[in-house]
Order: sequence, then structure tokens, then C-alpha cells
Amino acid sequence: MRGIVILLVAALALSVAGCGKKKVEPVDKDLEREAAERAAAEAAKKAELPERRPEPVVPVRPEDIKLDNIYFEFDKYDLTPEAKTTLSRNASIMMEHPDFGILIEGHCDERGTEEYNLALGEKRALAARDYLVGFGIAKTRISVISYGEEKPVDPRHNEEAWAKNRRATFVVTK
Repeated sequence: MRGIVILLVAALALSVAGCGKKKVEPVDKDLEREAAERAAAEAAKKAELPERRPEPVVPVRPEDIKLDNIYFEFDKYDLTPEAKTTLSRNASIMMEHPDFGILIEGHCDERGTEEYNLALGEKRALAARDYLVGFGIAKTRISVISYGEEKPVDPRHNEEAWAKNRRATFVVTK
């Protein structure tokens, strides 16, 4: 029995002596382990996400850009408040598309001589152009033409039709 007690005491002495030699892991190791775990979690998360591919760029064509017409009073080329509002919207659209130009077409109703209406249609187109230039649209991007009474949008011969025909239209060009 004595031998067993001696063995137990020796085993206890060895275990106590072993505890003193045990190293405590430094705090830096804990931080390293946490950083490694975070990196592994982030990598796993990225692996789950589908790869984002850029959407294909669809080229804009001149016919894709829509500008609104403006209208004029009888025998006038002054811009109405409504025309100015429309032109400011058109200017914003043109600023979004700096690679395009516009052709402003001046139109008149059928009243007046052909020569007079051609001159009035040009004044209407120029008034619209000058207003757009005031918004910063380069004059070189804008062309004007007058059709006078040649291209009515409404061929009837009454005030409603004439009001529709006194206009400036905007054609987007490349």
C-alpha cells in the first residue's frame, strides 16, 4: 500500500509541476484568431454573392430623344411663358445628351403671304434657338429652318388648326 501512496504523491507532484510550465496564450494570438475568423466569414459571404456584371450600354439614337414643340400667338414670334417652360425642359434634355444637335423648324399658319410666313417662321426658330443658347446649349449644336406655311400639322382652315400650326418643332440630330 505504501507503494501506491508513493506513486500517487509522485503523480501529484508531477501534475503540479506541469501546471507551472503551461503557457498562457498572449492576447495578440486571440486578436489574430478573431481576424482570421472574420476574414474567412467575409470570404464565404463574397463567395455566396453572384458576380455583378456591368449592364450593357445601349447607345442612344437621335429618335430616342423626344423634345416638345412650342407654340406662338398669331403674327408673333415672342416666346410665351408656356414656351419658355417647354424650352427649359428641352434644354435640360439636350444637356444630358451633349453629343447630339437639334434642328429647330419654324412654322406658321396659312394666313399671310408665303414670303412673310417664311420670314416669321425663321424668327420663331431663332427665338427658340436664342433661348436655348441662354441655357448653355452651344449655338453650334443648333440649326434652324423655316417652313412657313408649307407643313401644317392640321390642314383645316379654322382658329383651332391655325393655333396648332403656329409652332416650332425640334428634331434631334447626330
